[in-house]
Amino acid sequence: MLSNIQAKLLIVDDLPENLLALEALIKREDRLVYKALSADEALSLLLQHEFAMAILDVQMPGMNGFELAELMRGTEKTKNIPIVFVSAAGRELNYAFKGYESGAVDFLYKPLDIHAVKSKVNVFVDLFRQRKEMKLQVEALEQSRREQEALLKQLQNTQLELEQAVRMRDDFMSIVAHEVRTPLNGLILETQLRKMHLARDNASAFTLDKMHAMVDRDERQIKSLIRLIEDMLDVSRIRTGKLSIRPKRFDLSALVRDLLQNFAPQIDAAESSVTLEAEQPVVGSWDEFRIEQVISNLLTNALRYGAKSPVSVKVYSESGQARVEVRDQGIGISEENQKRIFQQFERVSATHAVAGLGLGLFISEQIVTAHGGSITVDSRIGEGALFRVCLPL
Repeated sequence: MLSNIQAKLLIVDDLPENLLALEALIKREDRLVYKALSADEALSLLLQHEFAMAILDVQMPGMNGFELAELMRGTEKTKNIPIVFVSAAGRELNYAFKGYESGAVDFLYKPLDIHAVKSKVNVFVDLFRQRKEMKLQVEALEQSRREQEALLKQLQNTQLELEQAVRMRDDFMSIVAHEVRTPLNGLILETQLRKMHLARDNASAFTLDKMHAMVDRDERQIKSLIRLIEDMLDVSRIRTGKLSIRPKRFDLSALVRDLLQNFAPQIDAAESSVTLEAEQPVVGSWDEFRIEQVISNLLTNALRYGAKSPVSVKVYSESGQARVEVRDQGIGISEENQKRIFQQFERVSATHAVAGLGLGLFISEQIVTAHGGSITVDSRIGEGALFRVCLPL
C-alpha cells in the first residue's frame, strides 16, 4: 500500500548541472523530481504540489537557501516539509548551525556522499508515505464513523417509526373494537329481546308496525358495520395503490340533492338542519360512488361536530372546477389539528366523545387527489368549519 503512494521531491540549485546530477542520484519510478533554478521558481512549485522533502542549495543569487527555508516554515502549506541543505562552502563558515536554525532536518556538504544522500532521501520518503497512509486511514475511519452515525440515526428513526406504527395499530384496534361493538351490541340486544318474546309466545311484539321498526333498526346497525368494513378496505386499497376510480358524466348538483334526501334520518338524529345551494347543474366526469362517499363523509362530520346548528351545502363551478362546500357552525378545528385531520386514524376533536375510525377525511382526500382535485378546510375554534372540495370538470 505504501509503495503505491507517489512521492514528490524538490531540488533547488542555481546550477543546472548540479540539478541534473542530484536528480539522477535520487530519482526512481515511484518518485517525481521537480527542479528549480531559483528560490522564486521553487516557491511557485511549492504552492502547486505536496512534496515529501526539499533539498536546497545554500548559496544562490537573490534569495538564498536559508531565506527560502524561513519562508517555507512561515507558510501553512509548506511548514512541515523536511528540508535538507547542501553547500560547497567549508565547515568553518558554520552553515550547518544556521541551517538547523532555519528549520532544516539535515545538512550535507559537497561533494555529496552518494550513499548518504540516497539513504536520507529513502528515510524521508518512507516517513512521508507513512504519514500519507496514516492520514488516509484516519480519513477512512472518520468516514466509517460518519456512516455508522448515519446508520445509527436511520435505525433510531426506523425504531421510532415502528414504535409509532405499533401505537397506531393498538389505537386503531381499540377504536375498531369500540366502533364494531356498538352496532353489534344493538343487534345482540334486539336478538335477545325477540328470543324472549318468542319464548313467552308474545305475538303482540311482532305486529307489522313493530316488525318494520325492528327491520329499520337492524338495517341501520348492519349499514354501520358495512361502513366500518368498507373504510378499512379502502385504506388497504389506498396503501396498495388499488383504489379504483371509474369516471362517468353526471350532475354533481343532482347527486348532492339526492344524497341529502337519504341523509334525512341522520339530520333528524343530529337535531340539525341542512340547506342546499345548487342553482345550476354542475356536470363533469368523476366516479359517482367515490364522490358520493366524500360528500357523505363531510356531511357526517358536519352533523357530528355541528353542535346541533344548521349545516349549509353549496355546489357550483368556478375557473373550470366543480366545487362543493360543506359548512357547519360547531366546535371548529384548531390550526394545529387542521394539519393532521387528513391523516389516518386522526379524529377531529380530542375533547369531545366522537365516533368513527378516524379514516373518513383520509379516504376522502385520497379519493379527491385521485381525481386530480383538492380538499381544504377553513376553521377556527368555536366558529365552525368550512370544507371545500375542488374537482376538475
